[in-house]
Amino acid sequence: MKIEDRLRMRTLGRKPEGMAACLLPFEEDGSMARDAFQAAIQRTEEVGLKCAVNMDTGYANYLSNDERVKVLEWTREALGADRSFVAGVFVEGLEGDLVDLYRRGADAIAERGGTPILFQTTRFHEWASDEIVELYTKVCEPYDSVLGFELGQMFAPNGMIYSEEVIRGLMGIPALKGIKHSSLSRDEELKRLALRDEVRPDFRIYTGNDLGIDMIEYGSDYLLGLAAFCPEKFAERDRLWSVNDAAYFELNDALQYLGNLGFRESVPAYKHSCAVFQNLLGRIPTSEPHKLCPRRPDWEVDIMKDCAKRLGYF
Repeated sequence: MKIEDRLRMRTLGRKPEGMAACLLPFEEDGSMARDAFQAAIQRTEEVGLKCAVNMDTGYANYLSNDERVKVLEWTREALGADRSFVAGVFVEGLEGDLVDLYRRGADAIAERGGTPILFQTTRFHEWASDEIVELYTKVCEPYDSVLGFELGQMFAPNGMIYSEEVIRGLMGIPALKGIKHSSLSRDEELKRLALRDEVRPDFRIYTGNDLGIDMIEYGSDYLLGLAAFCPEKFAERDRLWSVNDAAYFELNDALQYLGNLGFRESVPAYKHSCAVFQNLLGRIPTSEPHKLCPRRPDWEVDIMKDCAKRLGYF
């Protein structure tokens, strides 16, 4: 894409739909920190972002089914009866018919008033494009609203970035309202946006590019693990962009600095960075991630403290 074409795509004065992939914190004894999690859910909702739970940031790949259901219950309780949320459907490693497995997970979410977002499975890696689209079509059939998810393998080995043929097919499924795109590639995401404009303008492209959070300038919405670090700063950034306030750029740069550090190699360890950051702010009881999550070095706290200072916390 030529630079002038990219610049023409900028959507000045648009307020994006923002979602934070909420972190699941832990107590000192290693148990899930219910109170801190529910406080984060409420804080995220109150500043104007939507909550996404049982995502990669919520260790969906490490939790048991019972633990994921518990997270759904806590989310529903924290938000009250009327507020919506998004939650991941994780089927990797499960045996059985995939349509049944996905619907079982989606039912648990829909019954609690949430919108399911479908994680990929390594089974897709050997499938033809039409097989993937057919599966989504069958899975989405009973629901009013479902989201898709394409995840680069730098995040998780079960992920994959779909071909244009698959994306075009997914846009033809009425109940599928959008897709989270996590390739960390601006070029790939711009192609998604151009295809969206051509095929289905109401279809949402939620950027998952924590290394390029200014994709909102080009028409992407977002569902970011980075937004879980400091949802109130993302909400303020979005407001500044929507009113064409130049203060947007400085705040966006500070958030991108946090993203570049938090999402450095090894990328899955960003969840530990998030826990360190949240603990620095006094929002969670410990900086420990899930016991199976890759860890950052002991000096991570100094890096995250610098990021917090730049964002005005200290």
